Amino acid sequence: MKTRNYRNGLLLAVMLLFTFGLQAQKNDAQLKIEPPFWWTGMQNKSLQLMVYGENIGETRVTIDYPGVQIKRVSAVENPDYVFIDLQISAETAAGAFEILFSQNGKTVFSTSYNLFQRREGSANRQGFDQSDAIYLLMPDRFANADPNNDDMPGMLEKANRKNPDGRHGGDLQGITERLDYFTELGVTALWLNPVLENNMPAYSYHGYAITDFYKVDPRLGSNETYLELVQKAREKDIKIIMDMVFNHYGTGHWWTKSLPMSDWVNEWPEFTRSNYRGGTITDPYASDFDKDKMLRGWFDKTMADLNQHNPFVANYLIQNSIWWVEYADLGGIRMDTYPYSYQSFMKDWMQRLRAEYPNFSVVGEVWLNEAPQVAYWHKNEHNFDGFDSDLNYVMDFPLKFAIGRAFNEDNGWSSGVAALYESLSLDFLYGNTNHIVNFLDNHDMDRIATTLKGDLRKQKMAATFLLTIRGLPQVYYGNELGTPGEEHKGHGQMRNDFPGGWEGDTHNAFEAGGRTPEQNELWNHFSMLLHFRKKNEVLQSGKLTHYIPEDGVYVYFRHLKDEAIMVILNNNSEEKTIRLDRFEENLNGFKSGTDILHRSWFETLDKITIPAMDSRVIELKH
Repeated sequence: MKTRNYRNGLLLAVMLLFTFGLQAQKNDAQLKIEPPFWWTGMQNKSLQLMVYGENIGETRVTIDYPGVQIKRVSAVENPDYVFIDLQISAETAAGAFEILFSQNGKTVFSTSYNLFQRREGSANRQGFDQSDAIYLLMPDRFANADPNNDDMPGMLEKANRKNPDGRHGGDLQGITERLDYFTELGVTALWLNPVLENNMPAYSYHGYAITDFYKVDPRLGSNETYLELVQKAREKDIKIIMDMVFNHYGTGHWWTKSLPMSDWVNEWPEFTRSNYRGGTITDPYASDFDKDKMLRGWFDKTMADLNQHNPFVANYLIQNSIWWVEYADLGGIRMDTYPYSYQSFMKDWMQRLRAEYPNFSVVGEVWLNEAPQVAYWHKNEHNFDGFDSDLNYVMDFPLKFAIGRAFNEDNGWSSGVAALYESLSLDFLYGNTNHIVNFLDNHDMDRIATTLKGDLRKQKMAATFLLTIRGLPQVYYGNELGTPGEEHKGHGQMRNDFPGGWEGDTHNAFEAGGRTPEQNELWNHFSMLLHFRKKNEVLQSGKLTHYIPEDGVYVYFRHLKDEAIMVILNNNSEEKTIRLDRFEENLNGFKSGTDILHRSWFETLDKITIPAMDSRVIELKH
């Protein structure tokens, strides 16, 4: 009941703040204060408020509240901003206090600021881990439960489902109403593409051009709707992972018209796009010119590049992420474009975040092609330059590309399934191989069904590998249905509407009766493996031992204590029978096994036949 009352109090406060704004008491002027409220009991006792209002930087600031002390007031280039550094003692009681802004001894602005008591146990919040399976979805394209919010007052882009690159109307309520689908499928965490306001003229459905860092986009719902999703998901043991962006923001943000400082963003004499060459950060021969263009170049014309070397920018972003974790009870963060921000800042962020939440999880999008480049950003004390990011999870892009090759190529020394073996053989580079997120595709690339040319057998093999390998898996919505999508046809084609998410859809893929026989075959394959993984610790954290592929057959084991699972991938157009004496070191002590995919029983472990382009997942028995 205490938790519910706490959350209800927060909901009331945030609704008032976002509905009415923070109104000053004189001249009906309006102030913006971010963060909009904070908590007592935080590990870090410092809080920096960004206040925006007409000539607010020319005022004197006073606060009279027990335990709250003004450490510094910073007037900056733009007189319409002031930054207030507060010290909040450990004994400070929750409550509201007045912030007074005066000139010549007279109060010109006055506003109330709320401090809430940090939720008991908040510091011990658990993030996702290798026992989880993540499901990535794009809220605008998943399910539309409330057509009334498709078009909202003040929002520039209107819904147009006929436009593949436009808004389609999916919302947070649509996700909440389909939580049972995720439970049935077997996933335990949801990663939603960014849900914050993207008030841009066009192409804003993806969420990566944020125009308000403290407000859910009203076409998706509200802050209250988001809290409801997190709470109801937790009741079903599903964690919500928030997608955050530190590198850039949408040029529709109110900052753009009135930047706090000239170096708030990375400015160029003329528009300069990033070269997207993240590898320059670790390249020992890279020029300063190329590194600078990578880090300071804009991601797109509509995405202004934030300068985290400005300490006010850095603090703003760090506090914003902590605010959302505490406010929404998040189950993790996925950080967009991780290497595009200054690495020293990203390390500071991880340390500040982990100081508040030691057990919290963050996965970084390190979209680089080679394992050494990705591993550099993983928490690791053995980097060549001594840098340790403190980032506890990374996404395995090199392995994703190997999966795309493996089941399309002829089997050779390093091709076919040998590509999987070679990719995994580089795991010595990583700090913790259980803390790697594996995936077949995502919202920025060809869907795996298209990569594998629609071949159902290959898709099932890829799923088997994804759900039985080390680390934890991420499924992109539609993987379980064989949904196609090609990048060269436009990103909107890779972000298809989920069938049945809109009233009047011809097919409802949320139910077995609305799926084709082929879709049900693939869906059942995913679900069987996800549920099997969910209840088997050996697949979650067991040691991996693999064998060099022979004749297009790849064999590996997951083993933990006295349990073991044997996985066989036959990447050939004909069935193969293999003798098992080669695998004696992992079969020693096991006498039989059950193939969970084909529901077959092996009374002896001497040889096994694998159908063409198929896999076996064998639970070994003593």
